[in-house]
Amino acid sequence: MTEKTPEYGYLACIDEAGDPGLKKVRPIDPDGASEWLMLSAVVMRAKWENDVVAWVDNIRTGLGIRQRRDLHYRTLSPTRKIAAANAISRLPLRGFVICSNKKNMRGHENRRAAKIPSQEWFYNFCLRLLLERVTEFCALRTIADHGRKLPIKIEFSRRGGHRYSQTRAYSLYLDHQRKAGSTFLEKRLVRTDMLNTDLMEDHPHDSRAGLQLADIIASAFYQAADCLGPGSWDADPAKALARIMATEKGSQKDFGVCLQPTPPWKANLTAEQQRIFEYYGYNFARW
Repeated sequence: MTEKTPEYGYLACIDEAGDPGLKKVRPIDPDGASEWLMLSAVVMRAKWENDVVAWVDNIRTGLGIRQRRDLHYRTLSPTRKIAAANAISRLPLRGFVICSNKKNMRGHENRRAAKIPSQEWFYNFCLRLLLERVTEFCALRTIADHGRKLPIKIEFSRRGGHRYSQTRAYSLYLDHQRKAGSTFLEKRLVRTDMLNTDLMEDHPHDSRAGLQLADIIASAFYQAADCLGPGSWDADPAKALARIMATEKGSQKDFGVCLQPTPPWKANLTAEQQRIFEYYGYNFARW
Protein backbone atom coordinates (compact mmCIF):
# COMPACT_ATOMS: atom_id res chain seq x y z
CA MET A 1 0.00 0.00 0.00
CA THR A 2 1.21 3.49 -0.86
CA GLU A 3 0.67 6.46 1.39
CA LYS A 4 -2.27 7.57 -0.76
CA THR A 5 -3.95 4.16 -0.87
CA PRO A 6 -6.73 3.76 1.71
CA GLU A 7 -6.18 0.98 4.20
CA TYR A 8 -8.07 -2.20 3.42
CA GLY A 9 -8.68 -5.49 5.19
CA TYR A 10 -9.47 -7.81 2.29
CA LEU A 11 -8.54 -8.46 -1.33
CA ALA A 12 -11.14 -9.73 -3.80
CA CYS A 13 -10.00 -10.76 -7.27
CA ILE A 14 -12.78 -11.05 -9.86
CA ASP A 15 -12.77 -12.88 -13.19
CA GLU A 16 -15.35 -14.38 -15.53
CA ALA A 17 -15.92 -17.20 -17.99
CA GLY A 18 -18.38 -16.94 -20.84
CA ASP A 19 -19.72 -13.60 -22.02
CA PRO A 20 -22.62 -11.26 -21.20
CA GLY A 21 -24.13 -11.25 -24.70
CA LEU A 22 -27.94 -11.63 -24.76
CA LYS A 23 -29.04 -10.90 -28.35
CA LYS A 24 -28.43 -14.51 -29.37
CA VAL A 25 -27.70 -17.30 -26.89
CA ARG A 26 -26.55 -20.89 -27.35
CA PRO A 27 -27.95 -23.53 -27.62
CA ILE A 28 -31.09 -21.72 -28.86
CA ASP A 29 -28.94 -19.96 -31.46
CA PRO A 30 -26.04 -22.12 -32.75
CA ASP A 31 -24.05 -18.97 -33.56
CA GLY A 32 -25.07 -17.16 -30.36
CA ALA A 33 -23.20 -15.99 -27.28
CA SER A 34 -22.33 -18.45 -24.54
CA GLU A 35 -25.17 -20.13 -22.65
CA TRP A 36 -23.50 -19.21 -19.36
CA LEU A 37 -21.82 -16.24 -17.73
CA MET A 38 -19.79 -17.21 -14.68
CA LEU A 39 -18.50 -14.40 -12.49
CA SER A 40 -16.10 -15.50 -9.75
CA ALA A 41 -14.16 -14.02 -6.86
CA VAL A 42 -11.38 -15.22 -4.62
CA VAL A 43 -11.38 -13.37 -1.30
CA MET A 44 -8.54 -13.28 1.21
CA ARG A 45 -7.33 -11.20 4.11
CA ALA A 46 -5.06 -8.37 2.98
CA LYS A 47 -2.14 -9.84 4.92
CA TRP A 48 -1.88 -12.61 2.31
CA GLU A 49 -1.67 -10.28 -0.69
CA ASN A 50 2.13 -10.42 -0.96
CA ASP A 51 2.06 -14.22 -0.88
CA VAL A 52 -0.26 -14.74 -3.86
CA VAL A 53 2.53 -14.71 -6.49
CA ALA A 54 4.37 -17.44 -4.58
CA TRP A 55 1.14 -19.45 -4.30
CA VAL A 56 0.63 -19.41 -8.06
CA ASP A 57 4.31 -20.12 -8.74
CA ASN A 58 4.10 -23.16 -6.45
CA ILE A 59 0.97 -24.39 -8.23
CA ARG A 60 2.64 -24.03 -11.63
CA THR A 61 5.74 -25.82 -10.39
CA GLY A 62 3.62 -28.60 -8.94
CA LEU A 63 1.86 -28.97 -12.29
CA GLY A 64 5.18 -29.10 -14.14
CA ILE A 65 4.50 -25.90 -16.11
CA ARG A 66 7.71 -24.12 -17.04
CA GLN A 67 6.97 -22.61 -20.45
CA ARG A 68 4.84 -19.73 -19.16
CA ARG A 69 4.65 -17.51 -16.09
CA ASP A 70 0.86 -17.30 -15.80
CA LEU A 71 -1.74 -19.91 -14.89
CA HIS A 72 -4.71 -20.22 -17.23
CA TYR A 73 -7.37 -22.90 -16.85
CA ARG A 74 -8.12 -23.41 -20.54
CA THR A 75 -4.50 -24.30 -21.31
CA LEU A 76 -4.37 -27.09 -18.71
CA SER A 77 -4.86 -30.79 -19.37
CA PRO A 78 -7.80 -32.52 -17.58
CA THR A 79 -5.54 -33.98 -14.87
CA ARG A 80 -3.81 -30.63 -14.35
CA LYS A 81 -7.18 -28.87 -14.01
CA ILE A 82 -8.16 -31.12 -11.11
CA ALA A 83 -4.69 -30.81 -9.57
CA ALA A 84 -4.87 -26.99 -9.80
CA ALA A 85 -8.32 -26.95 -8.18
CA ASN A 86 -7.08 -29.20 -5.37
CA ALA A 87 -4.06 -26.94 -4.82
CA ILE A 88 -6.21 -23.80 -4.65
CA SER A 89 -8.59 -25.48 -2.21
CA ARG A 90 -5.75 -25.67 0.33
CA LEU A 91 -5.07 -21.91 0.29
CA PRO A 92 -6.30 -19.46 2.98
CA LEU A 93 -9.04 -17.89 0.85
CA ARG A 94 -12.72 -18.23 0.02
CA GLY A 95 -14.34 -18.61 -3.37
CA PHE A 96 -17.58 -17.27 -4.79
CA VAL A 97 -19.20 -17.85 -8.17
CA ILE A 98 -22.34 -16.50 -9.84
CA CYS A 99 -23.54 -18.99 -12.47
CA SER A 100 -26.02 -17.27 -14.78
CA ASN A 101 -27.76 -19.41 -17.36
CA LYS A 102 -28.80 -16.95 -20.06
CA LYS A 103 -31.41 -18.89 -22.06
CA ASN A 104 -34.29 -17.11 -20.35
CA MET A 105 -32.52 -13.75 -20.89
CA ARG A 106 -32.22 -14.16 -24.68
CA GLY A 107 -33.12 -10.84 -26.33
CA HIS A 108 -34.03 -9.32 -22.97
CA GLU A 109 -33.77 -5.58 -22.45
CA ASN A 110 -33.96 -4.32 -18.88
CA ARG A 111 -35.24 -0.76 -19.09
CA ARG A 112 -34.78 -0.23 -15.36
CA ALA A 113 -31.15 -1.36 -15.52
CA ALA A 114 -30.59 0.66 -18.69
CA LYS A 115 -30.90 3.79 -16.58
CA ILE A 116 -27.72 2.75 -14.80
CA PRO A 117 -24.65 4.44 -16.34
CA SER A 118 -23.15 1.37 -18.02
CA GLN A 119 -22.90 -0.15 -21.48
CA GLU A 120 -23.00 -3.66 -19.99
CA TRP A 121 -25.93 -3.74 -17.60
CA PHE A 122 -26.11 -7.55 -17.52
CA TYR A 123 -22.46 -7.93 -16.50
CA ASN A 124 -23.01 -5.35 -13.77
CA PHE A 125 -26.21 -7.10 -12.64
CA CYS A 126 -24.22 -10.32 -12.13
CA LEU A 127 -21.47 -8.31 -10.46
CA ARG A 128 -24.07 -6.96 -8.06
CA LEU A 129 -25.08 -10.51 -7.09
CA LEU A 130 -21.42 -11.34 -6.53
CA LEU A 131 -20.71 -8.23 -4.46
CA GLU A 132 -23.79 -8.84 -2.31
CA ARG A 133 -22.20 -12.07 -1.14
CA VAL A 134 -18.58 -10.94 -0.99
CA THR A 135 -19.33 -7.78 0.98
CA GLU A 136 -21.62 -9.61 3.39
CA PHE A 137 -18.93 -12.25 4.01
CA CYS A 138 -16.28 -9.62 4.77
CA ALA A 139 -18.61 -7.39 6.79
CA LEU A 140 -19.39 -10.29 9.13
CA ARG A 141 -15.67 -10.99 9.64
CA THR A 142 -14.00 -7.60 9.75
CA ILE A 143 -14.32 -6.94 13.50
CA ALA A 144 -13.04 -10.39 14.42
CA ASP A 145 -10.23 -10.22 11.84
CA HIS A 146 -9.12 -6.61 12.31
CA GLY A 147 -10.87 -5.18 15.35
CA ARG A 148 -12.55 -2.56 13.15
CA LYS A 149 -14.30 -2.12 9.85
CA LEU A 150 -11.87 -2.24 6.93
CA PRO A 151 -13.00 -2.18 3.27
CA ILE A 152 -12.26 -4.56 0.42
CA LYS A 153 -9.76 -3.91 -2.34
CA ILE A 154 -11.15 -5.24 -5.63
CA GLU A 155 -9.14 -6.24 -8.68
CA PHE A 156 -11.01 -6.99 -11.92
CA SER A 157 -9.66 -9.06 -14.77
CA ARG A 158 -9.59 -6.65 -17.69
CA ARG A 159 -11.82 -7.47 -20.66
CA GLY A 160 -11.59 -5.78 -24.02
CA GLY A 161 -14.31 -3.21 -24.58
CA HIS A 162 -15.49 -3.08 -20.98
CA ARG A 163 -15.30 0.30 -19.25
CA TYR A 164 -14.34 -0.29 -15.63
CA SER A 165 -14.88 3.38 -14.87
CA GLN A 166 -18.57 2.59 -15.40
CA THR A 167 -18.30 -0.40 -13.10
CA ARG A 168 -16.88 1.83 -10.38
CA ALA A 169 -19.69 4.32 -11.03
CA TYR A 170 -22.16 1.45 -10.67
CA SER A 171 -20.94 0.82 -7.11
CA LEU A 172 -21.70 4.49 -6.32
CA TYR A 173 -25.16 4.04 -7.82
CA LEU A 174 -25.78 1.06 -5.52
CA ASP A 175 -24.65 3.12 -2.53
CA HIS A 176 -27.10 5.86 -3.48
CA GLN A 177 -29.89 3.27 -3.81
CA ARG A 178 -29.10 1.79 -0.40
CA LYS A 179 -29.10 5.17 1.34
CA ALA A 180 -32.31 6.22 -0.40
CA GLY A 181 -34.02 2.93 0.44
CA SER A 182 -34.86 2.35 -3.24
CA THR A 183 -33.03 -0.93 -3.81
CA PHE A 184 -35.04 -3.06 -6.26
CA LEU A 185 -33.66 -6.43 -5.13
CA GLU A 186 -34.49 -6.87 -1.48
CA LYS A 187 -33.29 -10.37 -0.57
CA ARG A 188 -29.70 -9.17 -0.24
CA LEU A 189 -27.93 -5.84 -0.33
CA VAL A 190 -24.44 -4.87 -1.36
CA ARG A 191 -22.69 -3.69 1.79
CA THR A 192 -21.44 -0.53 0.14
CA ASP A 193 -19.79 0.51 3.42
CA MET A 194 -17.25 -2.24 2.63
CA LEU A 195 -16.42 -0.73 -0.77
CA ASN A 196 -14.27 2.21 -1.84
CA THR A 197 -13.93 3.26 -5.48
CA ASP A 198 -10.30 4.22 -4.79
CA LEU A 199 -9.73 0.52 -4.06
CA MET A 200 -11.07 -0.76 -7.40
CA GLU A 201 -8.58 -1.62 -10.13
CA ASP A 202 -8.56 -3.55 -13.40
CA HIS A 203 -5.54 -5.46 -14.69
CA PRO A 204 -4.65 -7.88 -17.48
CA HIS A 205 -5.22 -11.46 -16.36
CA ASP A 206 -1.60 -12.50 -16.74
CA SER A 207 -0.30 -9.59 -14.63
CA ARG A 208 -2.08 -10.51 -11.37
CA ALA A 209 -1.71 -13.86 -9.66
CA GLY A 210 -4.98 -13.40 -7.76
CA LEU A 211 -6.89 -13.04 -11.02
CA GLN A 212 -5.41 -16.32 -12.18
CA LEU A 213 -6.84 -18.01 -9.09
CA ALA A 214 -10.25 -16.46 -9.80
CA ASP A 215 -9.99 -17.74 -13.38
CA ILE A 216 -9.67 -21.32 -12.10
CA ILE A 217 -12.95 -20.98 -10.19
CA ALA A 218 -14.92 -19.30 -12.98
CA SER A 219 -13.64 -21.68 -15.63
CA ALA A 220 -14.04 -24.84 -13.54
CA PHE A 221 -17.71 -24.06 -12.92
CA TYR A 222 -18.14 -23.10 -16.56
CA GLN A 223 -16.78 -26.47 -17.65
CA ALA A 224 -19.00 -28.23 -15.12
CA ALA A 225 -22.16 -26.55 -16.43
CA ASP A 226 -21.52 -26.07 -20.15
CA CYS A 227 -22.04 -29.68 -21.24
CA LEU A 228 -23.98 -28.48 -24.31
CA GLY A 229 -21.11 -26.29 -25.49
CA PRO A 230 -18.12 -27.04 -27.73
CA GLY A 231 -15.72 -27.85 -24.87
CA SER A 232 -15.12 -30.98 -22.82
CA TRP A 233 -17.64 -31.31 -19.98
CA ASP A 234 -16.06 -32.17 -16.63
CA ALA A 235 -17.48 -31.40 -13.18
CA ASP A 236 -14.61 -32.83 -11.12
CA PRO A 237 -12.47 -29.63 -10.93
CA ALA A 238 -15.46 -27.61 -9.68
CA LYS A 239 -16.21 -30.30 -7.09
CA ALA A 240 -12.56 -30.20 -5.96
CA LEU A 241 -13.05 -26.53 -5.00
CA ALA A 242 -15.69 -27.39 -2.38
CA ARG A 243 -13.31 -26.80 0.54
CA ILE A 244 -12.99 -23.08 -0.22
CA MET A 245 -16.42 -22.16 -1.60
CA ALA A 246 -17.97 -19.81 0.95
CA THR A 247 -20.81 -20.90 3.20
CA GLU A 248 -23.73 -19.13 4.83
CA LYS A 249 -25.33 -20.87 7.80
CA GLY A 250 -23.49 -24.02 6.83
CA SER A 251 -24.66 -24.03 3.19
CA GLN A 252 -22.80 -23.15 -0.01
CA LYS A 253 -26.01 -23.01 -2.03
CA ASP A 254 -26.92 -19.46 -3.10
CA PHE A 255 -23.87 -18.02 -1.33
CA GLY A 256 -20.50 -19.43 -2.37
CA VAL A 257 -22.25 -21.01 -5.38
CA CYS A 258 -25.18 -19.02 -6.78
CA LEU A 259 -27.27 -20.27 -9.71
CA GLN A 260 -29.43 -17.87 -11.70
CA PRO A 261 -32.29 -17.70 -12.54
CA THR A 262 -34.26 -18.53 -9.42
CA PRO A 263 -35.97 -20.80 -8.55
CA PRO A 264 -33.40 -23.16 -10.09
CA TRP A 265 -35.85 -25.15 -12.22
CA LYS A 266 -36.43 -22.00 -14.31
CA ALA A 267 -32.96 -22.48 -15.81
CA ASN A 268 -34.32 -25.52 -17.65
CA LEU A 269 -31.04 -27.40 -17.28
CA THR A 270 -30.29 -30.89 -18.51
CA ALA A 271 -29.71 -33.64 -15.95
CA GLU A 272 -25.98 -33.40 -16.63
CA GLN A 273 -25.94 -29.63 -16.07
CA GLN A 274 -27.84 -30.00 -12.82
CA ARG A 275 -25.25 -32.31 -11.27
CA ILE A 276 -22.73 -29.69 -10.21
CA PHE A 277 -25.44 -27.58 -8.58
CA GLU A 278 -26.98 -30.57 -6.83
CA TYR A 279 -23.50 -31.29 -5.49
CA TYR A 280 -23.54 -27.82 -3.89
CA GLY A 281 -27.01 -28.24 -2.38
CA TYR A 282 -29.53 -27.26 -5.07
CA ASN A 283 -32.85 -29.05 -5.54
CA PHE A 284 -34.51 -28.81 -8.97
CA ALA A 285 -37.94 -30.08 -7.92
CA ARG A 286 -40.85 -27.77 -8.83
CA TRP A 287 -42.63 -27.08 -5.56
